[in-house]
Formats: sequence, C-alpha cells, structure tokens
Amino acid sequence: MIQQRYDQYTSQDQLVWKVLFDRQTALLHKRACSAFGKGLEAVGFHRNAIPDFGEVSQRLRKATGWQLEPVQGMLNDAEFFGLLAQRKFPATVWIRSMAQFDFIEEPDLFHGVFGHVPLLMDQAFADFLHFLGQVAAQHLDDPTALARLERLYGFTVQFGLVEEHGQTRMYGAGLLSSSGEIHHCIGDVARRFPFDLATVLHTSYSEAHLQDQYFVLNSWEQLTESVAELAALLSSGWELQPVE
Repeated sequence: MIQQRYDQYTSQDQLVWKVLFDRQTALLHKRACSAFGKGLEAVGFHRNAIPDFGEVSQRLRKATGWQLEPVQGMLNDAEFFGLLAQRKFPATVWIRSMAQFDFIEEPDLFHGVFGHVPLLMDQAFADFLHFLGQVAAQHLDDPTALARLERLYGFTVQFGLVEEHGQTRMYGAGLLSSSGEIHHCIGDVARRFPFDLATVLHTSYSEAHLQDQYFVLNSWEQLTESVAELAALLSSGWELQPVE
C-alpha cells in the first residue's frame, strides 16, 4: 500500500475537486439519501480542499470504526474484500484531470472519497459493508461465489437506490459521484426494480458503461439481510451456476 502525499496535489487538482464537489452537491439536492447528506457534513468535506486521508480516517474511526487505506489504483478481489473485512476502505490517491472530467476508466479520488466515505459515517451502512467483506473473505478461492458478491456490491454500494419517506433516493457511490450516471438514472431509459437478492445475483453487472437497471431497497435493513441470506446460501453448499 502507499501514502497520500498531500503536498503533491496541484492547484489544478484542487480546482477539479472544487468544481466536481459543487456540481455533485447541486445535482444531489433532494436526490441523495439522508445518510449521505449527514455523512458529508459529519466527515467535514468542503469544496475548498481535497480531503486529507489522515483526518478523514480519524473521523471515520470515531464514528464507525472504519479508516481509509490509500491505494494507487484497482485492487484484486482478495486485496479489496480483505480490506473491507478489516474496516479499511481502499481510496485512490490520484484525482482525474480536466480532460477526464466527465469520464474515467478507473475510480479516482473523487469517486472513492466523495462517493463512498459519507455513507461510511452511517453505522448501519458501515456494518453492512464490513459484513460483506467478511463473507467475501471466506470465498476468495471461489470465482463464482465472488462474482455473485461483486454483483451484490455493485447493485448496492455502487449503484443502489433506497426508498425514503415515499421518495426514491440515491446511495450508491457510482451515482453520487457521477453527473452522467445521475442523469441516466433519472431519465426514461434506465429501469428500476424492487431490490430482490435472487434477481440481483442473476443480473449481469459492469462498471464499463452506464447501468441498464437499478435496484431499489425498501429499507436499509434489506442490505444486512441480503448479505446474511447470501452467506447462509454459500455456507450451505448452495450450487451456484457459473456467471455468464
């Protein structure tokens, strides 16, 4: 693993953070789940400076026992889920350039920190993600089981929606950090379905393009219930069909 070298961020990097922060907070007004807004304030993010990982980790540890683990880029399944099982969230230290403003092929700092960290200040969500990491860590030698776990992660942590007070709100980091994904999600093309574990596990998932469908939780409790159900299925020797 590496360290965040804060003094190496340029004025251009800080400008990218500021413009993205302003755009996303405006787009997410009345669209993000309540836990995101509360977490964004509690963790101390603001438009004027890229967050310092050390300061963020202090607030996370105090709130939910999590911390950030600086990384350079994508991790393999064993590394990624292994960190989640330790309540460590891998956060990329580099931030996109202006040329990459609206599309990046790999998650950058804005996605990882702005998109993921505020929800990690919520105890229920933080416990769910820890539980998911623990379950995945027990099946690192089973590609089919991992593929199912990745789908659950993708359609919840990355692109999940939840019902709050009769309104559908966004909580997935891939939505919270992307204007394109937000506009796509609220448009007429993308489909929304009630969250159902069996359906999620049999739905193809990729971050290489805008999502074809999104799944809507009826409550936060469904998150922990879904991991517990999948963990029980895997422990029972449930036969998984190979993922297509």
